[in-house]
Amino acid sequence: MKLSVITISDRASRGEYEDLSGPAIAALLHEAYPSAVLQSAMVPDDADAILAAYKAHRNADYILTTGGTGISPSDITPETTEEWCDRSLPGIAELLRAKSYAETPNAIFSRGYAGIKDSTIIINFPGSVKAARFCTQLLIPVLEHGIRMLRGDDHG
Repeated sequence: MKLSVITISDRASRGEYEDLSGPAIAALLHEAYPSAVLQSAMVPDDADAILAAYKAHRNADYILTTGGTGISPSDITPETTEEWCDRSLPGIAELLRAKSYAETPNAIFSRGYAGIKDSTIIINFPGSVKAARFCTQLLIPVLEHGIRMLRGDDHG
């Protein structure tokens, strides 16, 4: 499996603080799938930069993003992801919000999106380390099945 983790943050990309969410996601993925090819990137909250990162990682089975899913004026990750994708996967975003809301009511303000571009599934996670870990743990059990389905393999 090929997995990419993209952190989307103005401040982290400027070096104003250390990105902890992207590495937390990558560590959980590596633990669950030690033989997976894992790549990472960091970009600012800028549509062109986000789209360039998606293009650079378009050969991944999954692109998991962290950051830019809230309601501040600079939070544009969901819109940019939806623009990039050919098809949506609303069940993923719905699950992540519902399960996250059970952890913290603030999750109601998360606007993460999930969709498909060609043979890649893109999923937006919130930017907090706690939320990024939580969402990763929710999806780890189904990642391989999602890729099999996207490839048209047996769903068994």
